[in-house]
Amino acid sequence: MKKTLLSVGLIAFAGAVSAETPVLTIYAPDYFTSEWGPGPKIEAAFEQTCACDVQYVAGDLLPRLLLEGERTKADVVIGLNTDVTKKARETGLFAPHGQDTSDLTMPIEWTDDVFLPFNWGHTAFVYDNTKLENPPQSFEDLLNAPDDLKIVVQDPRSSISGLALMLWVKAVYGDKAEDAFARLAPKVLTVTKGWSESYGMFTDGEADMVLSYTTSPAYHIIAEEDDTKSAAIFEEGHYFMTELVGKIAGADEPELASAFMDFVLSGTFQEMIPTANWSFPAKLEPEKLPEGFKKLALPEKALFYSEDEAAALRDKTLEEWLSAFSQ
Repeated sequence: MKKTLLSVGLIAFAGAVSAETPVLTIYAPDYFTSEWGPGPKIEAAFEQTCACDVQYVAGDLLPRLLLEGERTKADVVIGLNTDVTKKARETGLFAPHGQDTSDLTMPIEWTDDVFLPFNWGHTAFVYDNTKLENPPQSFEDLLNAPDDLKIVVQDPRSSISGLALMLWVKAVYGDKAEDAFARLAPKVLTVTKGWSESYGMFTDGEADMVLSYTTSPAYHIIAEEDDTKSAAIFEEGHYFMTELVGKIAGADEPELASAFMDFVLSGTFQEMIPTANWSFPAKLEPEKLPEGFKKLALPEKALFYSEDEAAALRDKTLEEWLSAFSQ
């Protein structure tokens, strides 16, 4: 009987301790929280410093925030990007991040006091350099390539990389973007909902090129010891992307949310990004990058739209994209 009572008491004590552990709720994209994404490592590292329980809620970020409004359970949102932050900002849900961004290691200056970058990269077309001996050196080369060059891309309505391609074409071709989409369309084997499906088709040998990022070859170099994947570097420049973290103004755990924002730019967090998220960290000296990243071909010119510019161009450019790809 004493043993039973002791066991019950221990269980009750453990439950009380668990109930007192504060929970930091982070909304994140599906890829981020997956076993191969950066989420689990970041969760484990932050929990060592916070005496808290990090819990992710995975899925589409902006639709969830727009639906929940002030009822949101999030303390922190991670994985937004500048092509959608205008709508996120207009919800009024976010508080200033409170971080010094004067010494970020990104190719553009960052002055936003609400959304904090944690990584960056360039959109690019990745190819197998043992099969495609003469890859396009410019967007014009790509559009002028024979139609038997098969490419897989992502849908701009459901994918941030697909949206980036749409805006990349707009940045290069301006008022002639619809014509550029029409020239690209015959070479597109399929348009997938997300990046994973596209990249899987490419690595399975179903396509010659895939819309991805300049950092994608780093995965193959470091994780697979495979140097056969390269990013085609275009002379017109490449569309710059950065992923962002935001703190919810009405967070249930405001102190933990602020502590997490501090953690984002720490060396611990930033040094995980290259080989957990396969992208460039927002704040890490180049000499601290893994050797595989130093082998990457990178563009000399970064093309970038502010959130206001991206929002203003999005609907019209999407109409142009749909017109070209519905033929």
